[in-house]
Amino acid sequence: MATYAVGDIQGCLQPFQQLLDVVGFNQQRDRLWLVGDLVNRGPDSLQTLRYVRGLGNAAITVLGNHDLHLLTVAAGFARIHKTDTLEDILGAADRVELLDWLRARKLFHHEEEYAMVHAGLLPQWSIERAAELAAEVEQVLQSPRHIELVQHMYGGQPDQWQDTLEGWDRLRVIINAMTRMRLCTIDGKMEFHHKGEPTNLPQGYMPWFEVPGRCSASATVICGHWSALGLRIEPKLLAIDGGCLWGRQLCAVRLEDRQLFQINCPAQAA
Repeated sequence: MATYAVGDIQGCLQPFQQLLDVVGFNQQRDRLWLVGDLVNRGPDSLQTLRYVRGLGNAAITVLGNHDLHLLTVAAGFARIHKTDTLEDILGAADRVELLDWLRARKLFHHEEEYAMVHAGLLPQWSIERAAELAAEVEQVLQSPRHIELVQHMYGGQPDQWQDTLEGWDRLRVIINAMTRMRLCTIDGKMEFHHKGEPTNLPQGYMPWFEVPGRCSASATVICGHWSALGLRIEPKLLAIDGGCLWGRQLCAVRLEDRQLFQINCPAQAA
């Protein structure tokens, strides 16, 4: 049995299936860890969602910001952007089943020495604390209150974690850190505007994984989200959004030996 961590797919189903062929993925034997953003911007969001759902327990997926955007649009609390490719899902006969399945995905996943999240973890969160906080969001997202959650989810404030946070503010900070964050200060204040390479950063901010003494360094964190960062394979970090959507690579790392697999992708985003 092998476990393959795969970067952001974003509706690019053909490259994803090609990558699975390259690694020799066997649904009966192997497992996939998918870092989120299954859908949007690529050409086959609907078929990607159906395909991953059809993998059953062979695929573990955490939610990304584009996945949450789909849920928010479907609930009527956000508009379709001109670059979105979500219409096929919203008009599909199996729309309800697909959205219910997506809502049941985790925000954070941890097994042994590896932890997976779409974007990042705030420096004061240990792996254990991150799992507890993610579970708070997952419980609401999987309940009838999910409509209220997506209604109150958007926004950049509060931009810093405090244990005393309550209600939607508390859940929003957890979601923003785990699905949107790239940069933060040493004390965990988040910044959401910088999306390019990690150069010319706002004063006082750094990539979340470079914060000295971050509490999540007890595990190797697997993440995606930051395509401009490029592939980063470090002792405590596997950042694997290779920019498939932008015509670069879709990446997979076999966790047992950290062997890297990549395929070149046709550009789908302008």
